[in-house]
Amino acid sequence: MADYKQVILVRNDLKLSKGKMAAQASHASVDAVLKSDETLVKKWKQQGMPKIVLKVDNEKELIKYFQKTKDEGLIAVLITDAGHTHIAPGTKTCVGIGPDDEEKIDQITGELKLMS
Repeated sequence: MADYKQVILVRNDLKLSKGKMAAQASHASVDAVLKSDETLVKKWKQQGMPKIVLKVDNEKELIKYFQKTKDEGLIAVLITDAGHTHIAPGTKTCVGIGPDDEEKIDQITGELKLMS
């Protein structure tokens, strides 16, 4: 049986506060789940809904992984901030990927480092 997970990519260059980062990552997680296949979501939920938050260096890298994920046929959502608090409206902050098969996601994001 395959293992399933969700990955959230967060821009490291924005230096978001912990609260802002949590909110943006939550937007990415929920939006990706809402757009995912129900069967994948069910399998992921049965495994405890694992999520991994990884960092990318900047907007260019965020967009690169977003496009690469979509090109591979996986669900990916790009989160753009409304600008109500810390950052300018329209700032691309996060990408949510999956949930999907862990191996498929790791082929795309496996070399990225955990957000700390």
